[in-house]
Amino acid sequence: MNRRRFLATTIASSLSLAVGHAADERKFRVGVIGHTGHGDYGHGLDTVWLRVPEVEIVGVADADPTGLVKAQKKLKLDRGFLDYRQMLAELKPEIVAIAPRHVDEHRDMALAAIEAGAQGIYIEKPFCRTLVEGDEIMAAAEKRNVKIAIAHRNRYHPVVPVVQRLVKEDTIGRLLELRGRGKEDARGGAQDLWVLGSHLLNLAVAYSGKPLAVSATLSQDGRPVTKADIKDGAEGIGPIAGNEVHARFETECGVPLFFDSVANAGVKASGFGLQLIGTKGIIDFRFDSEPVAQLLAGNPFQPVKEPRAWTPITSAGVGQPEPIADLKDQVALHLLPAHDLLAAVRENRPPLCSAADGRLVVEMIMAVFESHRLDGQRVTFPLSTRQNPLAQWT
Repeated sequence: MNRRRFLATTIASSLSLAVGHAADERKFRVGVIGHTGHGDYGHGLDTVWLRVPEVEIVGVADADPTGLVKAQKKLKLDRGFLDYRQMLAELKPEIVAIAPRHVDEHRDMALAAIEAGAQGIYIEKPFCRTLVEGDEIMAAAEKRNVKIAIAHRNRYHPVVPVVQRLVKEDTIGRLLELRGRGKEDARGGAQDLWVLGSHLLNLAVAYSGKPLAVSATLSQDGRPVTKADIKDGAEGIGPIAGNEVHARFETECGVPLFFDSVANAGVKASGFGLQLIGTKGIIDFRFDSEPVAQLLAGNPFQPVKEPRAWTPITSAGVGQPEPIADLKDQVALHLLPAHDLLAAVRENRPPLCSAADGRLVVEMIMAVFESHRLDGQRVTFPLSTRQNPLAQWT
């Protein structure tokens, strides 16, 4: 089954909100892992399961006692666990939500869930801190046939395959480049690349194919980053450096993908998005909004006398009304990813945004660091180093 069919299956499942699978009316048992004060519960990775009739939440774990009480109330549970390993061992949930935004616990939580017999895992992005961790999680999951989905929720948006079709049908002419920018607030640079740019890189690969190589530079206050600039990043992401990043990826489709982020670059979040730039137009993605994509027809390099208008792209096509009334909630509340993960478990196939996709994003970020460490040298994929290159800078 190809990815377009995966998405069609996901949307049909999510929008119907079927109570159970025809061949198995038993509900999946869900265990939620959070950590108040250390990544919390992401952007709704805990509460999404209250809206999925095919499951029942059986337990929550939170190492913070006060946070645990609040989580139990929010998830309508009588009992909670301070130790997620105890919850996994006693309840043995089939689906585990690994919700903390902080990445430093993801590896241990995922391995514990796999060892406890989970069939599916929904994990906050970024997937993990290093390729070593990604390799470990994937090897364990493949051994036990555990399906892992990454919470890059916009990758599940039904407009994604619509735009793929538009590009194939020459709507924007020859695709010249893909260009993404982070939110470029105080987190601009390496942190922006990690925590927000990961969304852009994940979506971009849907159009460019896998990266082949990258050339990149990191700067700190206008000068090249040196080893002395390296520090531990926020949200458990590990060693980072630089409040400015510029990266150019070579891709399978032959079109370059650019990612740039400069701290405090202007209007807050004004540039956060991905653009597909062609000879006859631009398709622009603005995350967490509806419509998520818009088309600007016309050669983007040719001045015109009259202003050009942006035309919304919906799941029905260019300029068409959106037929899915609650689409924003379906995406923002993680309903599409949740239903796709359940379908992946039932159908024994990878989720639409799988562990391999999450690891690839981590590899793209690590490759940016490696290229800068080598003075902007072109670095090819797959990376030979599986650790964070900044941690290996001598």
